[in-house]
Amino acid sequence: MEEEEATVGVAPAGSSSNGLRRHGSRGKRAGDVAGQASFASSVINLVNTIIGAGVLAMPLAMSHFGIVLGVFVILWSGVTAGFGLYLQSRCAQYLDRGSASFFALSQLTYPNAAVVFDAAIAIKCFGVGVSYLIIIGDLMPGVVQGFVGGDPSYDFLVDRHFWVTAFMLIVIPLSYLRRLDSLKYTSIAALVSMAYLVVLVFYHFIKGDTMADRGPIRVGHWAGPIPTLSSFPVIVFAFTCHQNMFSILNEIANNSHFRTTGVVFTSIGSSAATYILVAVTGYLSFGNNVGGNIVGMYPPGLYATIGRAAIVMLVVFSYPLQCHPCRASVDAVLKWRPKSQSPRTEGSPHRHPLLGPRGSRTPEPMSDIRFSIITTTILILSYLVAMTVSSLEAVLAYVGSTGSTSISFILPGLFYYKISAPDSPAHRGLLKEDDEAADDISDDDDVADDEGEGSLARSLTESGILRLNTRHWRKSLLRRLSLGLAGYGLVVMVVCLITNTFFGASH
Repeated sequence: MEEEEATVGVAPAGSSSNGLRRHGSRGKRAGDVAGQASFASSVINLVNTIIGAGVLAMPLAMSHFGIVLGVFVILWSGVTAGFGLYLQSRCAQYLDRGSASFFALSQLTYPNAAVVFDAAIAIKCFGVGVSYLIIIGDLMPGVVQGFVGGDPSYDFLVDRHFWVTAFMLIVIPLSYLRRLDSLKYTSIAALVSMAYLVVLVFYHFIKGDTMADRGPIRVGHWAGPIPTLSSFPVIVFAFTCHQNMFSILNEIANNSHFRTTGVVFTSIGSSAATYILVAVTGYLSFGNNVGGNIVGMYPPGLYATIGRAAIVMLVVFSYPLQCHPCRASVDAVLKWRPKSQSPRTEGSPHRHPLLGPRGSRTPEPMSDIRFSIITTTILILSYLVAMTVSSLEAVLAYVGSTGSTSISFILPGLFYYKISAPDSPAHRGLLKEDDEAADDISDDDDVADDEGEGSLARSLTESGILRLNTRHWRKSLLRRLSLGLAGYGLVVMVVCLITNTFFGASH
């Protein structure tokens, strides 16, 4: 059993060598893998996963919702997505350090459905990665024409296939990096590109050079149920980043509850602020005449051309952030075997021969050969699809409605509700650690009574019991909220599927 640490104060001379231990603290486990990523790099990678080219459609969504309702929906979507990330961080405490993943949680909660979950994640990330390559092929010809004009000697530079192939030379080496933290510098470059787009939109709003073409403005009313429903998925899916959350939790150096919650709050808050700024200023610039790509609305010129190049830079450096979870999910699917027995074994209520101390599967890094084969396959398939298909809107709409909703809401809610159940083996393992910590405090209470220090120890014990009762109440509330999040995800999935099926063709 692991050692308890974090003593309270300094043990007085002659006191028990055990000392007074902080209630509920848990030391590092044997086999735990310490991370090296900083708080800043974790936030940067998560924000870059959240903010993609979808930010360009925010002003159009705002035109359908109206400013007041639009801002509320952006904030609400950020809160629900952030709650899903928070539940993922809570689920990770039931797994060995460095082993958190959707697959590991599936093994503890719904083992025979693990392959379905990982397949959905792989398909979703693959589809988004392909869409990034298509965006490159669509935008780069316009960027070239903005710089060199219509010179026929540069005809090959306006061929989308040429640019998809050329940018694969940048994407390939980045996709072979094993650790998400290794992408922090490319994520910084992507965020700089996003910052330029935000400044571009805000600059034109302040300058007021679009007022001549501006349509009416909706402040407190919407455009009607059909246009609003068509824009709802755009805002909901704009916060999807949950496929990379477990990698960030595995790699962050300080995985304390305060630090991981700070990563979630900072990432979601900064992304929501960016979305609101672009949505409001972009909408006020063009009113109801705004289009689906705000940068494409500006008159041709150097700044607009650089803006299109910034979008290309953004999606190029975002592709590896989709390849990373896609590879992990494909690997999990290939390793999956149906479970025919309960994970409990004789003499240990929460252990399994193939699972770690908390019931999680012992992390087995991919071999170099397996890693290379899976990565190469993803790159080749995404390249072939991007070269042969020029539009994936309909496919991505359905993949987003199912995959993004599952990853953001349904899976985090169901996983936490199941794994935190009182009869869950993993949950009993955590309770056993808490009980041992409480026993340590009680033992120290008795020792301190013998030495005339019972008052301090009793106050610590009473405070520990109070914290324990509060913790149980919070966990009970959190379980109810997690089930509510899963239900909300199902509602969002149904609404988005109906929207895509019946209204998608009209937009």
